[in-house]
Amino acid sequence: MVTPERVRFSGRGVVESFTVVMEPPAGFEDQAPYLIALVRLDEGPIVTAQLTDIDGVVSIGDRVEMVTRKLSTEGERGVIIYGYKFRPVLNV
Repeated sequence: MVTPERVRFSGRGVVESFTVVMEPPAGFEDQAPYLIALVRLDEGPIVTAQLTDIDGVVSIGDRVEMVTRKLSTEGERGVIIYGYKFRPVLNV
């Protein structure tokens, strides 16, 4: 049996590529337009995530850090679903 290796990620990385989503999937219409990026974590893996807290222009190579943000609200009771997004690094 193979024992999975636990890896702790710093949550920081660089924007490798990005696009603006103008036609979002069902349930995300109220968020359009929004930015989706490929972020290369400092440890090597690449993840796909929404960019948030963007005040200006996004460029490939920008440093970003992971944050927890609201993704959606579901059901009659309004259950809030949280997940990760990336924002520009605040403290370099």
